[in-house]
Amino acid sequence: MRIRALAIRIIHQFMRDKRTLALLFAAPLFILILMKLVFNGQAVQPRLGTVQLPAQLVEQLESADARITVYEDAGEAKSALESGKLDALLEWQAGKPSVLLEGSDPSVNRAVLFALQEAVQAPSPSIQPVVEYLHGKPDMASFDSFGPVLIGFFSFFFVFMLAGVSFLRERTSGTLERLLATPIRRSEIVGGYLTGFGIFTLLQAALIAWFAIDVLGLYMDGSIWLVMLMNLLLSLTALTLGILLSSFAGSEFQVIQFIPIVIVPQVFFSGLFNLDSMAPWLQKLSLIMPLYYGADAMRGIMIRGAGWADIQLDVYILLGFSLLFALLNIAALRKHRAI
Repeated sequence: MRIRALAIRIIHQFMRDKRTLALLFAAPLFILILMKLVFNGQAVQPRLGTVQLPAQLVEQLESADARITVYEDAGEAKSALESGKLDALLEWQAGKPSVLLEGSDPSVNRAVLFALQEAVQAPSPSIQPVVEYLHGKPDMASFDSFGPVLIGFFSFFFVFMLAGVSFLRERTSGTLERLLATPIRRSEIVGGYLTGFGIFTLLQAALIAWFAIDVLGLYMDGSIWLVMLMNLLLSLTALTLGILLSSFAGSEFQVIQFIPIVIVPQVFFSGLFNLDSMAPWLQKLSLIMPLYYGADAMRGIMIRGAGWADIQLDVYILLGFSLLFALLNIAALRKHRAI
């Protein structure tokens, strides 16, 4: 009888908590659908630019499922490669093909070399192309490619959890209500919390970036200060977002419930998986993911040696996300008490 009574109480508790029921049944289905869309997309086709390449070889490359863009000017083709519009540049030099790989993604490098190998073997198996790298190196590991994304993800995830749980405790302990009873403004409350939490997020961002580069030895071709800046901006975005969503949670468990909806999609669209393999309409979802912009800038800095001019758009977008979430935080405080 007591076991049955306890079981009935738990069942009733779950039935009253609609959010938990949604997490239990709807969230796994949502993630499975997302995984199918991400991993069951179109095959990755390497984007190749050619300059004065024999027509037969161009046809062979197209038959190997490569996307070919023919350039008349080598300088224009090199600029397209440097801007990321191409995965490789092929020229005909000294009677053999010469390939310059963009080099930042080992999986794309392998796809380019495989397509080139298939194309070259058809007309003349004895031809061996000359391979060079614009960025990276021939023995660059996969971890060097997705490591910058992981740096941004860990900063984003842990700061999100820290901010959500900590701000929730401020509410449940009554600290926030006591603050709201004073003449302090809502904007000052949000600013104070962001400053307090921000000191620790700054330290965490610096620690993660330093450890990954100096201790784990991730490939690094740019400025570590720009890496720390992007990591800090990602942490600031996660901080403001975590505080915002904690306003709609009643317990630590409910904060965790936001992970499948907020954090997991960020991983899929961060660049950890090749976005070119997704359907075009699905790729557009990355534009609303803060982690996408942070990871894009981090990979650019660490692998391509990108400078401020190359990452400033990502910086402004992350600042825009942080400002938007901060303003929404100020508005969310109205439900506790109008000041």
